[in-house]
Amino acid sequence: MTPIETVQSFLKALEELNFEGALELCGDDMVYQNVPLPAARGKVAVARTLRSFERVMDRFEVRMHNIAANGPVVLTERTDVLAKGKYEIVIWVCGTFEVHDGKITLWRDYFDLAALTASAVLAVPRGLVRAFSGGRF
Repeated sequence: MTPIETVQSFLKALEELNFEGALELCGDDMVYQNVPLPAARGKVAVARTLRSFERVMDRFEVRMHNIAANGPVVLTERTDVLAKGKYEIVIWVCGTFEVHDGKITLWRDYFDLAALTASAVLAVPRGLVRAFSGGRF
C-alpha cells in the first residue's frame, strides 16, 4: 500500500470501530498526539488511548476534504464526527501521518480546542432536538 492508502485504511478501521485492525497498521514506536494535548508514545499507549474512545463514542465518521503525500508524510484535512447516541461532536481537523515500511509511526492531529468545546456544548441541545423530532434535525 502507498502511504495514502495506509492512512485511508487506518481511518476506515477507526470508522468501523475496529481498533485491532487500525493497530495492525501502526508501528511499535508510534506516536499519537491531539495537539495541544500530551502525546501517547508507543503502540501500547496508542492502543490504550484508542480503546478509551469506546467509552465516549459509539460512532466515528471521517469526512475527508483533502489528502496529500510527500514521500512518507501524509497530510489530511477532514471533519471528524464523534457520536454517542443522538449526540455528535463535529470538529475540523488537520492531521499529519508518517508511514514507514507500511506502518504508521506518527499520527498528529491539529484542531481548535475552543471549537471542540463549543461543539461539545452544542451537542446536548442538538441531541435533545433530534430525540424529540424523530432524528430529522
